[in-house]
Amino acid sequence: MDWYVDEWKAKPVAFVSYGGIAGGLRAVAHLREILPGLHAVTVRDSVAFPEYWNRFDEQGRPVNATECEAAARTMLDQLTWWGRTLRDARAVRPYPG
Repeated sequence: MDWYVDEWKAKPVAFVSYGGIAGGLRAVAHLREILPGLHAVTVRDSVAFPEYWNRFDEQGRPVNATECEAAARTMLDQLTWWGRTLRDARAVRPYPG
């Protein structure tokens, strides 16, 4: 992340995480603190897979696809909104940073 500072400016970021009981949410919380320093905007909702080994079948498909799709849809809708909004704003006036 440190090598591409300018590429993060006024860009939206969403998170998908996995892990043990917290599902990678501690790592996401840490990144939420770092990314504003790079002038990036993080979307509120994310997709997390706590205890991921119980969340997917042998073929790698989600056990509860409806829950996964709903979380992904919410996150992607927010990411799309921020992406379009920030793109339009950069077209009107370059980001000062």
